[in-house]
Amino acid sequence: MTGTDNGLIPYNEIVQEALRAVVGRVLGLVAEAGALPGAHHFYITFKTQAPGVTIPRRLKERFPDEMTIVIQHRFWDLRVDEEKFSVGLSFNQIGENLTIPFAAITAFHDPAAPFELSFQAQEISPDLELHEEAENDGPPAATKAEDGSNVVSVDFKRKK
Repeated sequence: MTGTDNGLIPYNEIVQEALRAVVGRVLGLVAEAGALPGAHHFYITFKTQAPGVTIPRRLKERFPDEMTIVIQHRFWDLRVDEEKFSVGLSFNQIGENLTIPFAAITAFHDPAAPFELSFQAQEISPDLELHEEAENDGPPAATKAEDGSNVVSVDFKRKK
């Protein structure tokens, strides 16, 4: 966590960090169990150019800004630590290993819960094109919590 120049408490940074820790804890539970419980599955969206993201060059070229992966049926070697997670996924029937720091994540969705977290996105460079959805496990479900009771969206505006 970085200090602030104006001496105010950086609530936005603290909340973002805590919510990303929720993602880490959930992924850690799945890694310990070795499988997803019940119908749970995750859509995780992240910034492909964020520091610490390690994905194959062909995926970075296809998704130059942001990418959504699906952790559901075909994944392996899920490993989680305090800063990041790594997982093996299949893209067009080619196995790949990805490493994604929690700081790079912009959205986490478990349609089975239903539960969703959205994180404050970094500014998108205007020269980057919109991305296609990842093909590792099919397109994301359009399911949303009907009453929104389990949806948390964080979008604080930072004063300068």
